[in-house]
Amino acid sequence: MGLRKFCIVIVSVLVGLPALLGQSGSNTYSEFSDIIIPEFPLQIKFANELVNLDRLDLYERFDRELTTLCYMHSSTSLALKRANRYFPILEPILKEEGIPVDFLYMAVIESTLNPRAVSPAKAVGLWQIMARTGREYGLEVNDDIDERYHVEKATRAACRYLKDAYKKYGNWATVAASYNAGMGRISTELEKQIADHTFDLWLNEETSRYVFRILAMKEIFSSPAKYGYKLKTKQLYQPIEYTLIKVDTTITDLAQFAQSQGISYAQLKEANPWLRSRTMPDKSRKVYYIKIPRKNDLYYTKRKFTAYRKEWVIDKK
Repeated sequence: MGLRKFCIVIVSVLVGLPALLGQSGSNTYSEFSDIIIPEFPLQIKFANELVNLDRLDLYERFDRELTTLCYMHSSTSLALKRANRYFPILEPILKEEGIPVDFLYMAVIESTLNPRAVSPAKAVGLWQIMARTGREYGLEVNDDIDERYHVEKATRAACRYLKDAYKKYGNWATVAASYNAGMGRISTELEKQIADHTFDLWLNEETSRYVFRILAMKEIFSSPAKYGYKLKTKQLYQPIEYTLIKVDTTITDLAQFAQSQGISYAQLKEANPWLRSRTMPDKSRKVYYIKIPRKNDLYYTKRKFTAYRKEWVIDKK
């Protein structure tokens, strides 16, 4: 396109812009939608520990994360929908392991509750566990089986880490920070900065924001409608019931195994993302339990819809 034609096109677009915006050639544009910034309390609890947000830096750090999450519509909406499926699995495990249930929100910010999530650093699963850490806390991690993707087993491994960290630090907010940065780094910084708590540390931006993202996600989950997330029960992802098949021998073809159970290979892998290859070698005769989804739960119209927490939905029953 020649320069003259290009200029004509640009002028035509600019002349027509007011009409595209619903204006009749005036110099004023249509009003923008209101941006609602809800107020939040100056005190918030995490794991039954009070966080006083009256301190300027803490207030602004929390405000940043709450504002960001409020307007990350797709990710926050998906997190709320998926929580209805995964919180009923995760919460009883946390309680059984003696971990405060507020750590559910750590899983939310780690993976948006996507069991197949993989980070650039190769941390995987709901709890974004690195391979070395997974093995350290009892998970099998290899090319065929990777239990970091196993919802229940990975949750118990994360709980073991959190309990070890609590023995070291004695407060849950610092424990949460260590999950992001590692206990070694947090311990070093506490010593070098002569501090007792993660909120008093000068850290890299990711770790500095980490605990406040958890707090902000908890705040949104406590009252989604207040922050603009108005979901109905039928929009929440429902829990899936499974039959557990005990296996202690090699499965040479998982596609054939799936077919023998009345489901597709894709459905088998979706239910068991810890199965990483097309076979399941088991020379040591280790016992595994493979989930087979209940058939009715595989169809949207054939199931009962419930909300795990009533405050998540606007059609409370």
